Amino acid sequence: MTRGRPTALLLPGQGFQHAGMAVELYRRDADFAAAADAFLAALGPEADALRDDWLAGADGETADRGTRAQPLLFMTGYAVGRALMSRGVRPDVFIGHSVGELAAATLAGVLDLAAAGRIVAGRCAALDEAPPGGMLAVAGAPERVLDRLRGDPAAEHVVLGAHNGRAQTVLAGPEPHLGDAERALREAGLVARRVRALEPWHSPAMDRAARRFTEVIAAETLRPPEIPIVSTRTGRTVTASEAVRPGFWGGQIAAPVLFWPALGAVLDERDHLLADGSPAGALATLARGHPAVRRGDSAVVSLLAPPGRDAWSAWRSGIGRLTAAAV
Repeated sequence: MTRGRPTALLLPGQGFQHAGMAVELYRRDADFAAAADAFLAALGPEADALRDDWLAGADGETADRGTRAQPLLFMTGYAVGRALMSRGVRPDVFIGHSVGELAAATLAGVLDLAAAGRIVAGRCAALDEAPPGGMLAVAGAPERVLDRLRGDPAAEHVVLGAHNGRAQTVLAGPEPHLGDAERALREAGLVARRVRALEPWHSPAMDRAARRFTEVIAAETLRPPEIPIVSTRTGRTVTASEAVRPGFWGGQIAAPVLFWPALGAVLDERDHLLADGSPAGALATLARGHPAVRRGDSAVVSLLAPPGRDAWSAWRSGIGRLTAAAV
């Protein structure tokens, strides 16, 4: 329970990763490090190399592959959540972006950590079924962006991958069609940039991977959430029946991320204190565009600093604000 506004914890997905994300927290915050290590132990034999690579600050194309980025993003979101809970900050609701929704499910009790490790490993293995592709962030509302592609041959293969803000759209699809769409949109005068992803996440091109991933989840025990999760797959609260259905979680990787509608579902119901557990405060940047935040009725707390900033001070400051708000 919180004093005044309830707390919503925002957890990151593919594209928000950067070299050195959360490394300072791992080295200096015992609660964060314990949670990160517990997840890596559950992940399996690839964990030691993944940890070494992460702590060394490795970057480049390899860092954007789902097999590396996905477990590290899950680890970051999960460890942020556990570190907050250890300080008495129990979120009232979770919003997870893409793989962040699996971290939310684990923190909310849908999955135990051992199952989460197997599921994240299975998510990585399912990428064997993913074709080369990517994601493209475009300045504009989804309707406007998709309208500009109407009639272009690429439109048959390139779809809405994420609705991140009022005028912030992400397209997804396989190559070479995504590159064709990028050129067409730029020629139409829209600003577009590649997201840090090397797979066509959240598009029908991921259907085979989603089926394989669903089989992995079906081997685990799923439970109704103990803390509400507002899903970025549906834009509404996950029901008890959805939470125990493997296809609900498995199909997410081939469906668009509805972050903006999910955020609206939370803030339209009641003002919240939004705690951002994403690298570089990426989700906080998106959330600040919501009218409830612009009015000052809801507020945003960034926990992870951008590269080059004082990560430890940002963490301590954010933790201080959240613990002050908690009963």
